[in-house]
Amino acid sequence: MVLPGSCHAAFTVLRQIESVVVLEQLGSSLFDTALQMVVKDRSVNATYTDVSEEDSQQKFMTDFFLIYNLIIGLTPILPAMLLARLGDRGWRRAPIMLPLSGYLLSRLALLLVVLFRLPLEVMYGAGVVFGLSGGFCAYWPGVMTLASLGSTAKDRSKVLMRVELLYGGAGLVGSLVSGHLFLLYSSSTQHGSILLSVSTLLHLLCLLHSITLLQVKPVPIPEPEDACDLLPRVPVEAPVGRNMVNVALLFVAAMLYVSAVGGGIEILGPFVLKEPLSWSATQVGYGNAAGCTIFLTSFLGVMVFRRYISDTSLILIGMLSFALGIYFMSFVTATYMFYLARSLSLFALIPMPTIRSLLSQQVPASSCGTTLTSLQLALKFASLAYLPAFTKIYQRTLGWFPGFVFTLSSIITVLGMIPICVIGCRSPKRQRHETIQGD
Repeated sequence: MVLPGSCHAAFTVLRQIESVVVLEQLGSSLFDTALQMVVKDRSVNATYTDVSEEDSQQKFMTDFFLIYNLIIGLTPILPAMLLARLGDRGWRRAPIMLPLSGYLLSRLALLLVVLFRLPLEVMYGAGVVFGLSGGFCAYWPGVMTLASLGSTAKDRSKVLMRVELLYGGAGLVGSLVSGHLFLLYSSSTQHGSILLSVSTLLHLLCLLHSITLLQVKPVPIPEPEDACDLLPRVPVEAPVGRNMVNVALLFVAAMLYVSAVGGGIEILGPFVLKEPLSWSATQVGYGNAAGCTIFLTSFLGVMVFRRYISDTSLILIGMLSFALGIYFMSFVTATYMFYLARSLSLFALIPMPTIRSLLSQQVPASSCGTTLTSLQLALKFASLAYLPAFTKIYQRTLGWFPGFVFTLSSIITVLGMIPICVIGCRSPKRQRHETIQGD
């Protein structure tokens, strides 16, 4: 009787969205290290006039990642919105399955680039295919929506934080082994071929899992349909309409924060590959693992702080944590200093899930998926500004202060705290007014 019961429990776990998240993030963490190292290897032959050899390599890498990230940021806009509408109309698997097929094809493309020494520009085409499938812009809101609708309002906070925790844990494990796998090769293969083969296989398993095993049946919720709190802590009356002022402030805060994080982290990849750090593939994997560790510390931070402070205070703590860490990164000249800077950003991942939580509380449940996807699309539009800006600023400050972009990122983060403070000032007044009415 014990064995059948255990098998049933294991099968139930496999049908949850968390198993999809773990498989996808394991494969993506391997791919991220592989792409970074492949671009570094191809930059050796880069030549730019009036700059040194190392600066030429940095310019080649940053130019490639600029174009690649703009492609995967722009092309998902329309597909992601269409997939969100399909999801809200009952096709909950669509925003997950289609992007996963794009993940699989893009990983396969890089594997072919490595095996057959194809031009690196092939990845631009792979980025287009990835974007047209919806990409992360459709995938992650689909995961969040499915996880929230598959849980009761009482357990939703725990479920969503568990998804974030597993996402970070899978990234940590994948990043730790990615550098070692990259160095494995045989006489008939290239560096990275084994790593990319494993990544492609994981994404294939993930896609097949989402098609055959993923459960999409929502859990019956006794609360009103309009209640769509992602991180509720106190009973809140379901919104009958949209609080557009708070929605606008949350969108502005999210765009500023993601611009700071996206711009800073985008430059961090090439930054650690140049002198004085000059990281190897193994060190790159460890560095990516340090970034994934922040998922775990942010999760613990939410679990501890949420009992004593409001959502807006949580967001401010996370933003302040990132601002301090990325500012310290401006002056990093040794590997140990890099890890010290990352340790200051322990709570840097708290803001965005909490912003999504607050945003979901401003709209009815019937438009939750569309609203969260709209936020994701707004962040993609923001990338049109911050990716070129940070890249060009970094290229022009290489000679006198390579870490200037990290200082700029810290300043933008502080600006992003202003709309959150405004929301924090607005919320207590509403709560006191409701209390008086209740009394």
